[in-house]
Amino acid sequence: MVFFDLRFETSVAQPVSAKGVGLHSGVPVSITIQPAAAGTGIVFRRTDLSNFELPASWKHVARVSYATSLMRQGVLISTTEHLLSVLYSMGIDNAYIDIDNLEVPILDGSGQPFIELLAQAGVQTYKKRRKYLRILKPVTVEQGNKRISILPADSFYLSCEIYFDHPMVGHQSMEMELTPARYASEVAAARTFGFEYELGQMRNMGLIRGADLTNAVCFDRASVLNPGGLRFSDEPCRHKVLDLIGDLALIGRPLLGHVIAERAGHAMHAALVARIMQDASLYETIFFDQLASRATHALVS
Repeated sequence: MVFFDLRFETSVAQPVSAKGVGLHSGVPVSITIQPAAAGTGIVFRRTDLSNFELPASWKHVARVSYATSLMRQGVLISTTEHLLSVLYSMGIDNAYIDIDNLEVPILDGSGQPFIELLAQAGVQTYKKRRKYLRILKPVTVEQGNKRISILPADSFYLSCEIYFDHPMVGHQSMEMELTPARYASEVAAARTFGFEYELGQMRNMGLIRGADLTNAVCFDRASVLNPGGLRFSDEPCRHKVLDLIGDLALIGRPLLGHVIAERAGHAMHAALVARIMQDASLYETIFFDQLASRATHALVS
């Protein structure tokens, strides 16, 4: 388990590596999570392209259909959300992600392998104080029966609701205040998922070329095809929470607000982030001790 001081920025203590295939591209890929100085943020480096740097920022979001991809000067890195979700939730502010192909490896389809990598790496804490982005006004993005909102709050709280017309999914919902411990035990192991009847169409679109039952949950019309079944009865909803956190991580700072996602996906997550970041009146940046002092002041006044 990764524990850290909420007041100060962090990085990994030593490099850790993994290799696998890209979920959509099917290409072999290796990554190494490297320590980075305070103030660096999370930065991908394409080692196959002379260490070209691509910061994990909302400014570089390129594609948001079945995964979140980043692009700068024509250089692409795809399916970033699982790794970013884990780094954000486990409190890693700064790291270089060295990657030798265009898609982050899917590994087992969840965030759990990245949790294990961070446990191997350890955490170093810097003297630079962490800045938090605190939401001041409600923001909502809607599209048909899909909606995502964020409300002011003094912690990072998530409410997620999904619906799929399948007997093992249907309506599912989850609410949680995000902490490293809760994320590691309740969210990280939830795998990406899909439906057997959609596979042909998705492959015709050039997607899921690297998918199989070792890295994704697959439902047929009535059941789950994976030999071991589901890891949680509501695994699809928990994975949607994982994805949501990974997309919100592109804000680039720890977030203080209550996010309510109703049938939302990557495109709506990205739209919410862009809406927030393009209007400075919607948020403030504060240090953790400012938040604590405000809470103390409210209690005594």
